[in-house]
Amino acid sequence: MKNLLFNKVAISGHAAVGTTTLSNNLSHELGWEYINVGKIQRAYDISLGLKEHEQGTTAHTDAHERSMDAFTKKTLLKKKNIVYEAWLAGFISREMKDILRVLVICSNFGVRVDRVSNRDNLSIKEARHFIQKREHENIIKWKNLYGDHDFWNPKYFHLIIDTAKSGPMETLGIVLDKLGYNRKI
Repeated sequence: MKNLLFNKVAISGHAAVGTTTLSNNLSHELGWEYINVGKIQRAYDISLGLKEHEQGTTAHTDAHERSMDAFTKKTLLKKKNIVYEAWLAGFISREMKDILRVLVICSNFGVRVDRVSNRDNLSIKEARHFIQKREHENIIKWKNLYGDHDFWNPKYFHLIIDTAKSGPMETLGIVLDKLGYNRKI
């Protein structure tokens, strides 16, 4: 593993596209630390009594959003051998050279809705509303903070993987290949 092409991976994508599955699998395969910003954010929200499905991004101050993104930048600059999952990880690290930036998408919106419905025990209607509201609010918030960017522009990423067309193990294999990883059997 000393000869990998990158010493960290930034994984970005919208809700329920498969970023967490990929991040977990990649961290396990490489033996790298896994940092999930969404998990950190949810723990913070719970400590404040916030409910993600009811309040979302609008409940966070601009200062809080900036501090989370500063945490992302600092972590990606300083740490090695990490898998870092955050909606804006690819955008924030777009000029960093030693990071493999992966954008995970799911071209089938119905699959995403089903994933959220099953994961969060929501009705299909509630899951659809949650995804649409969350994405809309996030984009508005981030554009107000950082300017009118396309935060998931393919030019920021080395890989774009559509999980509607590839399963978890195939997706993992694509990333491992891009890293130059040779699995020991």
